[in-house]
Amino acid sequence: MKLDAKVPSGPLAQKWDKHRFELKLVNPANKRNFDIIVVGTGLAGGSASATLAELGYNVKTFCIQDSPRRAHSIAAQGGINAAKTYPNDGDSIWRLFYDTIKGGDFRAREANVYRLAQVSNNIIDQGVAQGIPFARDYGGLLANRSFGGAQVSRTFYARGQTGQQLLLGAYSALSRQIGLGKIEMFPRREMLDVVVVGGKARGIVVRNLVTGKLESHSADAVVLCTGGYGNVFFLSTNAMASNVTAAFRAYKRGACFANPCFTQIHPTCIPVHGTYQSKLTLMSESLRNDGRVWVPKRPGDARSPHQIPESERDYYLENKYPSFGNLVPRDVASRNAKEQCDAGKGVGETGLAVYLDFTDAIARDGKDVIEKKYGNLFQMYAKITADDPYQTPMMIYPAVHYTMGGLWVDYNLMSTLPGLFVLGEANFSDHGANRLGASALMQGLADGYFVLPYTIGGYLAGTELEAVASSNQAFVQQERQITERTDKLLAINGKRTVDEIHRQLGMIMWDFCGMARNNAGLEKARGMIQELRAEFWKNVKVPGSRMQFNQSLERAGRVADFLEFAELMIIDALARQESCGGHFNEDFQTGENEALRDDENFCHVAAWVYQGDETDPAFHKEPLKFENVKLTQRSYK
Repeated sequence: MKLDAKVPSGPLAQKWDKHRFELKLVNPANKRNFDIIVVGTGLAGGSASATLAELGYNVKTFCIQDSPRRAHSIAAQGGINAAKTYPNDGDSIWRLFYDTIKGGDFRAREANVYRLAQVSNNIIDQGVAQGIPFARDYGGLLANRSFGGAQVSRTFYARGQTGQQLLLGAYSALSRQIGLGKIEMFPRREMLDVVVVGGKARGIVVRNLVTGKLESHSADAVVLCTGGYGNVFFLSTNAMASNVTAAFRAYKRGACFANPCFTQIHPTCIPVHGTYQSKLTLMSESLRNDGRVWVPKRPGDARSPHQIPESERDYYLENKYPSFGNLVPRDVASRNAKEQCDAGKGVGETGLAVYLDFTDAIARDGKDVIEKKYGNLFQMYAKITADDPYQTPMMIYPAVHYTMGGLWVDYNLMSTLPGLFVLGEANFSDHGANRLGASALMQGLADGYFVLPYTIGGYLAGTELEAVASSNQAFVQQERQITERTDKLLAINGKRTVDEIHRQLGMIMWDFCGMARNNAGLEKARGMIQELRAEFWKNVKVPGSRMQFNQSLERAGRVADFLEFAELMIIDALARQESCGGHFNEDFQTGENEALRDDENFCHVAAWVYQGDETDPAFHKEPLKFENVKLTQRSYK
């Protein structure tokens, strides 16, 4: 298989404009003749659905939640990047592009990342037009704050609710089109397979989560906006329903899966506090603007933070990375927190936490100013921990947050399965080996509002699409396969719960494929996952039936996919014999314990092709060419 990224020729800054002009167009009167399925209603899916319908296409939109506005994008807190340069501090489209490429440890495609930086300003204008309540400065301009991996202030925000506010904007546009009849909305549906007819994606099969009934839907193109796979670790900051099933099903139908081992660990999460905890809570990276990260200098120091004088505190990020301080990228901050805790300097009952201290900021700016910036975040922390962060430093520790891997897409956001487009976190394209903070919202909205509407038109105008109805034999066959698999799950009637097995899988992944990996551990983990998968299919207990509301069955299907997908992550991690961004192989590090890339052998995207359940996937690679930036050892000192 040849991976053709379809990157247009010409200077980097002109590629997108040139490509838009060269794409074939669909006549406005003809758009009503095309049906498009969009799966997911987060920022990528919501913006894509609304924009496609606004253009005149007939859109069917599906979400797993009871309402589109409950998509996981609502949980994003800190902000969204754009190169508006309001603070006049030296920012530009080029600097945003470079910071994003560097932040991803030079493992992303130049052309896609530059386009992202280009359209970032349009996203802010779109949000303002929709009434998004972005914070403003004294003069009335939109305010900015800093985020990790940048030395300029380019992050627009709405207190600690930026994702929620942006999602409400997309949801309002979506709702308008539902009212106009251009979008048919299907809530409480879970996509269980993509249907391929004539070598093209022509529809999906979903399960109605209320009735249990399978439903088939046909279309001229399918758009996946189903988020990431962080819940393979069981404990993550993701919503409980977030899963890999839609993307993994597409992978099994012919779409390449790219860089699955690239997982982001967020440094600013509330530490684990119980054996049976089901998810973790993220504290926004924006808190590192004013909070100072530190640990006691002496290992095993169990005194309360107020009893530890300044001279006995180690502000390790400020000391080690003076240029960026507490605003180093997430992968760097996370690894350093782990290093401090491994050295015995962690705090709290478990020793797996560091302090995030606002004492100096409150003394400098006053409590009222800090409360205006972060009040709802402080309130959330106090409710969860029963500690007042205005009085006592927060305790934080890294946790699984975002996944940079995803289905491989070309410059048009189309996968290797023709007619299947993939947006937002579900694709691999823009973040490389590490995502900078405040760029997930940027990517999702860029893909949905400003990229896909052009590129999907080029596909529809340039492709012969025969009429395909949901009664086609391909849909019937896949419904039958899904039913057989479901019945097999229900018939096992073992002794272990789905959550018990999922938790065990999560521990394997966290221990051997988490913040740090090594070859021996990865090999061990692969065998453990294979054994656990066999145990699942022999001894899991799934009560109830398939023709009813059955959340145990929902979770069982998702965990079954996680158990297969986890092995793909391990295979990918073993194949990448270097360290880069969120993939930190302990055998490849500099003398200062930083990630050590191998650009000669691994400057590529690793793309995996499904070959069958009993066969290892086939490896393909897309070489990454850096013609506009110089490959350098990433440094934030």
